[in-house]
Formats: sequence, structure tokens, C-alpha cells
Amino acid sequence: MTSRAAEAARLLLAAHERRDRFGALPSRIAPHTAEEAYAIQDAFVALRATKLGAVTGYKIALSSEAMRRFVGVDEPQAGMMHESTIRPGPARIRASDYVHPIVEFEIAVRLASDLPAADRPFFRQHIAAAADCVMTAIEVADDRNADYKALAAHPLDLIADNAWNEGAVLGQPVADWRSLDLAAVRGVASINGKVVGEGVGAEALGHPFDAVAWVADNLASRGRALLRGDVVISGSVVTSKAVKAGDRVAWRVEGLGTVELAVD
Repeated sequence: MTSRAAEAARLLLAAHERRDRFGALPSRIAPHTAEEAYAIQDAFVALRATKLGAVTGYKIALSSEAMRRFVGVDEPQAGMMHESTIRPGPARIRASDYVHPIVEFEIAVRLASDLPAADRPFFRQHIAAAADCVMTAIEVADDRNADYKALAAHPLDLIADNAWNEGAVLGQPVADWRSLDLAAVRGVASINGKVVGEGVGAEALGHPFDAVAWVADNLASRGRALLRGDVVISGSVVTSKAVKAGDRVAWRVEGLGTVELAVD
């Protein structure tokens, strides 16, 4: 699979550079298992790292049962975030840098200590003990005008393409999060001052820390680990929204404050 993964990664990078529409990889190099898909993701992320920097964060995709059914998979998917794409809010991006930018509305966790692979499986209490701070987060992604109805025919290609991640905008770190019920906190998403969705932290696999534990287990299954300083965004509380030049995005969560993103 190593040579196939490398070839698939090069093809993905070229597709991004040409701004091609997202689609299935050629059958001869397409992943047939999650293990193969993550091997392609690793190779693809390594290629992008020369421009975007080291991996300092992770994401979970398809954290809701409804989205998993829609795409045709039984479990969430993990992706990586490059250092240069993780921005403090308020932040600005250019719509022209993406094919079809979308945003998701999440709760992020930054770790104060490592979660060694040998300690798996991980649970909510492990994340609570390792967490440094909690933040609001707007994920920036690029679905490259994907045909969502066709995703169920090749769901592993989404893993290979790093779950479409293009970074995240983080709100102010909240160190006293222990006074909050993160499953119950309510968030309100707005674009150009209009509310586009609301939700609670439990939308992320029941609790944001449960989503982070899932990411830690996923990495551990591949011999890797979450490390001190890593940021994990725990899955969208509100359905993803497409954005365009001129849009102003805001995500406010009870007890965590507001993070803002301007799209130029």
C-alpha cells in the first residue's frame, strides 16, 4: 500500500492545486479499508506540510449519527490540522484561496499533557485530566464542490483527503472550563448577523471530550498519539455552512465566548 498511498497523495495534491472538484480516487489506488485511507491521508498531509507547516491539531468529522448515515459509514473520521492554518480569532480568510469554502461550529480542546498510545482506550475523564483549556472554534474546510449524494459510494476518499480540513479559527482560551457542563452549553452560529443554527455540546458524540477521546483512540490504533499543545476540534454542533466573500461569521457558546471569522 505504501507506493499506492504515495501515488494517491500526489494525485490529491495535484487535484487541490488545479482546484478540481472533489471526487473518487482512481480504482487502482483508491482505499478499500480505513487503514488504507489513513495511509493516504498521512502521505497527503506530509506533502502539504512543506507549505503549511507541521501538524499541531486534529479534527473529527461525521461526529453525528445522522451525518454518518448520510455518508454511509459506521464511525466518525479523523483529520489533521497544519500549524499555519490554526488561527486565533478574530481572523480573516480569502474565499479565492478555496474552491468552495465551508465552515463548521465547534468546541476545541488544547492539551496540557500527552496521551500516550499505550494508555488506550481513552475516555472522557482522561481528556478532562489532560485538558489545558477549552475554546470556541470555527473550522474552515473546502468541500471542493463535492457531490454529497455520491459520497456514500466512496466514503473512504473523504479520509484520504484529510476530511477536507483547511484549518480552524480559535476563540479565547478558557482555563476554568470545569465550572461548565460542556455537554449542555448552547452555541449560536450567525452569518452576517443572521442566526443560521443553534446546538449544544452534546452534539459532538455526546460530549466534546468524548469526541477528543475518539480521536486519541484513532491515533493510538495507528501507533500515534495526541501530544501536549495539540488542539482538537470536537465536531460541528451546527450543520456546516457555505461561505463567500463578504461574509462575516460568528460563533458564540455559553461560558466560552465568541469567535469571529471574516471572509474577504
